Amino acid sequence: AYAAIEEGKYAQAFPSFGPERRGAPVVAFSRFSDKPILIRSDIYNPDMIIVLDPTLFENVNVMEGLKANGIAVVNTSKPAEEIIKRYNFPGNIKLGVVNATRIAMDILRMPIVNTAMLGSFVKATGIVKLETIINVVRRRFRGAAGEKNAEAVRRAYNETVFVGGDG
Repeated sequence: AYAAIEEGKYAQAFPSFGPERRGAPVVAFSRFSDKPILIRSDIYNPDMIIVLDPTLFENVNVMEGLKANGIAVVNTSKPAEEIIKRYNFPGNIKLGVVNATRIAMDILRMPIVNTAMLGSFVKATGIVKLETIINVVRRRFRGAAGEKNAEAVRRAYNETVFVGGDG
């Protein structure tokens, strides 16, 4: 969201927590627009979903509400074709896969994938420039942590592979 605002766009980003216990799946929402965003609610029919933990497919309908011709980006070590077959992805969905866990372990030495997945998000949407998001990450995590997280973003951007939809 900060990168979009830095590029002159309007943005919202917020998590949604239910009564679940710690460790339960978390849903977060983001909106981006060239015009002011007046709505303040959850997003029920997203244009895109990002799945940080592929085990969620086993227990949660992560595809629920995803628009036709939408985009799904999944952190997985599996090839896109296997994800499509295993989870019955519709043919009109553009699916991106990246092994963000491996990237995070290689660079950060921890399986924290959310920053790496920003690179996949940028590649999938083009909503913001890669360099803008890298600069925001460097400011958010200063010093060596900033450089490592920026490297994770760039590597995920480069390693995300798309199939289906328009991709």
